[in-house]
Amino acid sequence: MASRRLALNLAQGLRGRAGRSAAGLTRGFATPVSAPVKTQTTTLKNGLTVATQYSPYAQTSTVGMWIDAGSRAETAETNGTAHFLEHLAFKGTANRTQQQLELEIENMGAHLNAYTSRENTVYFAKSLNEDVPQCVDILSDILQNSKLEESAIERERDVILRESEEVEKQVEEVVFDHLHATAYQQQPLGRTILGPRENIRDITRTELSNYIKQNYTADRMVLVGAGGVPHEKLVEMADKYFTKLPAKSPETGAYILSKRKPDFIGSDVRVRDDTMPTANIAIAVEGVSWNDEDYFTALVTQAIVGNYDKALGNAPHQGSKLSGFVHNNDLATSFMSFSTSYSDTGLWGIYLVTDKLTRVDDLVHFTLREWSRLSNSVTEAEVERAKAQLKASILLSLDGTTAVAEDIGRQIVTTGRRASPGEIERIIDSVTEKDVMDFANRKLWDQDIAISAVGSIEGLFDYGRIRADMSRNF
Repeated sequence: MASRRLALNLAQGLRGRAGRSAAGLTRGFATPVSAPVKTQTTTLKNGLTVATQYSPYAQTSTVGMWIDAGSRAETAETNGTAHFLEHLAFKGTANRTQQQLELEIENMGAHLNAYTSRENTVYFAKSLNEDVPQCVDILSDILQNSKLEESAIERERDVILRESEEVEKQVEEVVFDHLHATAYQQQPLGRTILGPRENIRDITRTELSNYIKQNYTADRMVLVGAGGVPHEKLVEMADKYFTKLPAKSPETGAYILSKRKPDFIGSDVRVRDDTMPTANIAIAVEGVSWNDEDYFTALVTQAIVGNYDKALGNAPHQGSKLSGFVHNNDLATSFMSFSTSYSDTGLWGIYLVTDKLTRVDDLVHFTLREWSRLSNSVTEAEVERAKAQLKASILLSLDGTTAVAEDIGRQIVTTGRRASPGEIERIIDSVTEKDVMDFANRKLWDQDIAISAVGSIEGLFDYGRIRADMSRNF
């Protein structure tokens, strides 16, 4: 904004001087004109939502389908099906063989990808603007006409089993899977995305086909475009390619259960392995949903707790009080605060990694002491720092058409509308230290916690002792 004001002042000054020397010369420096970028939405007759953010000067576009169905839409017996389907999406359709599909994408120079989360499945493509219709055609073919051949299922079964083995070697992934499993015991949100190995070995074509019929329906899908694709054009393509989608999901037992708010259970799970050089611990309270009025307050509070990495050169100066205390007392290798949201609940907490195995209890104690402090003693300065960091991270995360499409798809699937970056910035700016303390009093002070710990965790005290630290008076 400062540079814009400077440009305007320069232009006005030069116009004034030019007017005195040559009356006909009135043009000054060009100044930026910023028109608000809008997200447009249209709902087709069958219930499919089309949402776009059109940038007339963009030469590329990302188009994709965001589906309100992930591992949470599965049963215990079919857990892993959504992720399995994602693997099979590119293995041939009724209209294209796998080779034809790969060649078509390759010849366009486009990128086609997919991913599965606990609540969403996403298929998207990035290409030049002129190739968008072909990409939408391919996406519609994949989503509606996948062959699900037995030979492809068997090949992908081995691929997914190997992927499962790789995930089990990633300690952070294991800790967070265990955290969900203990916080949401015996509930759909507590299951992993890949599913247990026995399910991966047993998933059948019938189960895969049923998952598509039950979840790939227009009322749970959003076709998103970001970049150089005009809204009207994408609506036309949606009308052409997606009118045959079933309008509504059948209300199966799995669907009803997936829409029921899960119970957060204060509990812990520990996997002790003394051969590991570190203790890896995640602690969380029940957080907020995407729709919660505390959503951005939770993010600001998370940013106040902050992150820390001993390996970074700026480790002593990473901003938060906790990072300074941890560094000065050499308590941890790293920590990462998080606020993970779902459609009706969330997890707010911290992930700690330390190789100081005799000081694990100190690390946990002083972390929860910092959480307690948030209930009664938050300064304006630390709130402003957290807000600045949060705004910067949100804006930087929207760099590129794929990131914008991701933001549009996720927001519309989970909340029904997309808040613009400007609106989000204003909401964050309005958060005060009083809001943070009020949030901490309601969500942190004396609340049950879920704990997941993996590695050399002998020094981690029992659940009751840790839980008692959630209501510490200084």
